[in-house]
Amino acid sequence: MALLQISEPGLSAAPHQHRLAVGIDLGTTNSLVATVRNGISVVLNDEEGRALLPSVVRYLADDSVQVGNVAQAMQSADPVNTIISAKRFMGRGLHDIGDTLGMPYRFVDIPAAGPGQGMLQLRTVAGVKSPVEISAEILKTLRARAEASRGGELVGAVITVPAYFDDAQRQATKDAAKLAGLNVLRLLNEPTAAAIAYGLDNAAEGVYAVYDLGGGTFDISILKLSRGVFEVLATNGNSALGGDDFDHRIYCGLLEKNGLSALSPQDTRLLLTRARAAKEELTDRSETRITALLGSGDTIDTVLSRQDFYAMSQNLVANTLQPVRRALRDAGLKVEDVKGVVMVGGSTRMPQVQRAVAEFFGQTPLTNLDPDKVVALGAAIQANVLAGNRSADDWLLLDVIPLSLGIETMGGLTEKIIPRNSTIPTARAQEFTTFKDGQTAMSIHVVQGERELISDCRSLAKFELRGIPPMVAGAARIRVTFQVDADGLLSVSAREMISGVESHITVKPSYGLSDAEVTRMLQDSNQHARDDMQARALREQQVEAEQLLEAVQHALEQDGDALLDEAARVNIRANMDRLREVLQTSEHLAIKRAAAQLNEATVAFAQARMDKSVSRALGGKKLSDLEI
Repeated sequence: MALLQISEPGLSAAPHQHRLAVGIDLGTTNSLVATVRNGISVVLNDEEGRALLPSVVRYLADDSVQVGNVAQAMQSADPVNTIISAKRFMGRGLHDIGDTLGMPYRFVDIPAAGPGQGMLQLRTVAGVKSPVEISAEILKTLRARAEASRGGELVGAVITVPAYFDDAQRQATKDAAKLAGLNVLRLLNEPTAAAIAYGLDNAAEGVYAVYDLGGGTFDISILKLSRGVFEVLATNGNSALGGDDFDHRIYCGLLEKNGLSALSPQDTRLLLTRARAAKEELTDRSETRITALLGSGDTIDTVLSRQDFYAMSQNLVANTLQPVRRALRDAGLKVEDVKGVVMVGGSTRMPQVQRAVAEFFGQTPLTNLDPDKVVALGAAIQANVLAGNRSADDWLLLDVIPLSLGIETMGGLTEKIIPRNSTIPTARAQEFTTFKDGQTAMSIHVVQGERELISDCRSLAKFELRGIPPMVAGAARIRVTFQVDADGLLSVSAREMISGVESHITVKPSYGLSDAEVTRMLQDSNQHARDDMQARALREQQVEAEQLLEAVQHALEQDGDALLDEAARVNIRANMDRLREVLQTSEHLAIKRAAAQLNEATVAFAQARMDKSVSRALGGKKLSDLEI
């Protein structure tokens, strides 16, 4: 079986040469780097033997940067300059993140004035920093660890991202890697990476669900594994739901129980740190004590039981099962069709999560691989393949895109070109035409979402195709091609097929979908399906009616006086006025009837114009001059 892609161009390794490639799990809470040694995927440790690198970055006044454990130790003492969970901000504007979970940062909202702008930034003692820059510091540390461990320069890295990361979030991740000096061989969806690690280790076959609950994101992927083929059937999730939210529930409970409200940034971070420690202790204990001396002089001394924690977080657990149901529905499967459930992410260690997943699927989840490490291990296996080191046991990886991609058509309608859960990489094309006579340019509006109307989808980019030869409306043939690469990133081109004029754009939106928008898009597409179809039918009928009115008006101006008597002209204009009147309503059937009446009223006029045209074409010619 041939690989989907054995190596990137120019990276094919000689048989005696092993190229150094790594897999990186850039996590919300912790990050890891792994590689393949002697055919086995292993996580690389730091000098002190620690595999996990806390995803924490601290900026100092002298422009120096601390990353990992040393920065984490200062998060309560210097919370404004110590950034945690930066992954949640990747590719997002300030209004996208909504509730900042009590984070003590000084946010800077950058208006979306152009490509690459609009992502929120944070003001630190070392200046304003973007989430891309913060993530790059983490990646630099992992790169240095890998090069020190392997004793050479890296050829490249496979970096994992949540399956539900949109185009902007993926692009931001690639930008962070570029800042860190890493050559990105591939962006790989985290659940898919986990499936690679499990599938190759266990020689698994069948349908598997990968339940991935990390520090800041949740993904569910349904995969089919068969003879080395990893096919993602469907994916769903929430890019703003993770372990941080469970910490915040404990934090809010502490505030309520102790009658506290406004806290200093230092006290806020201290309580969030204590909340996280309590959450982790409740994994193995039935209760834990939370103590803290706040800067205000208040003392926290509270016992939190596992049962109380279950109660305050049960809706968070339930929120992870909604995407699971949608993914199964999209894959056309039932719960009993799933052979195994893979648990990924440190947050899946919480007993209430494991119990809920086991009850939903009716089976005990697979946990024989460390949920913190499994994503990095799978990414390392993929990196080893892409670097050209793997020459046997070829396998094929088929991933999907999470949301539909399309363009805006007349009437503010969405025309989907690549539907969600399409296997990537992929390219699809569709032909469109002009709306007006003599039209020489067309605006291409690229959107993402599941709704029928453009106003209910997310705008990704706009570009123009100019130089279209002037033709009558509907004569031009504009072929719009969408290409999604293996990283899930989009490029769009438009070509007029007669003249050959072409334009294209690599879609780099200013920032990603809001936390609620991704979930809302899919929910709304189901809840409003009937309304959407009615709205689409209305807009299509309105567009057709407007085209009909324009054509009849043009015909009247050219030949109305010559070919029609007064009564016929009055009748046609009356039908035109009636159609214009019903166009102001939302009754698509009434518009359709009025358009049909206008068509009927102009039948004789159209025939007369055709006779005139034929007579003009044959004028002065003999029958013998005509070719039959």
